[in-house]
Amino acid sequence: MLVRLIYASRTEANEAQLADILRRSRAHNTQAGLTGLLCHSDGWFVQVLEGGRSAVNALYNSIVRDPRHREVTLLSYGEIGERRFAGWAMGQVQLARLNPALVLKYAPTTRLDPFELSGTALEALFEELISTGAIACS
Repeated sequence: MLVRLIYASRTEANEAQLADILRRSRAHNTQAGLTGLLCHSDGWFVQVLEGGRSAVNALYNSIVRDPRHREVTLLSYGEIGERRFAGWAMGQVQLARLNPALVLKYAPTTRLDPFELSGTALEALFEELISTGAIACS
């Protein structure tokens, strides 16, 4: 059974730590059959994880315990028939390519803050970002 999970957390990770997290995530996720996206900005992460229920749950539980993440907030979790982000072991949202008008379509302001959005809105935003080329492939 496949599931999709979206969470947000606060972090103080710098660019080098983010690069290390992405590198490790991509290696682990390929082995675990996980796919998804990561977005990082202004002291927060938002991540979409897709895969088998056991693998997604195990990874989420380790994220909750990871001291690099604070205020881990589950935004969405549910069974899915197919993956929407299957092309990435862990894609990265390129915020420099993010159109503020697109954010405003889903958010109260043009500033992207995952704690102000529903999981459904974030999922729709990420799907649009795929079509605009704002996701770095991995």
